[in-house]
Amino acid sequence: MDAPNDLNALADEHLAVARTSPHGRSAHLLLREEPLRQTVIALVSGRSLDEHNAPPAASLQVLHGAVRLTAASGDVELAAGQLHPIPQERHGMLALEDAVVLLTAVND
Repeated sequence: MDAPNDLNALADEHLAVARTSPHGRSAHLLLREEPLRQTVIALVSGRSLDEHNAPPAASLQVLHGAVRLTAASGDVELAAGQLHPIPQERHGMLALEDAVVLLTAVND
């Protein structure tokens, strides 16, 4: 069995990478147990993930900072410690400040 991952350490590591990246982001696939995937995503303030399709089921947990989840049904602002389902529609994400999120998704 693999050793457990330290989410705080991963958040710090990927935020440091994002801050030096020309794209202002960093991501790490943490868990892949089909159909479940978990990914740590770091974005520096003002950077975004462009609108994209939603998987069949997903949630977003903010580990550090704050983000805005954008969707046609309405935007939601999330801060560290908050968890929110991802709507079943095209959506995007904007970092309101330097942020790290844990994306949990179930794929077909």
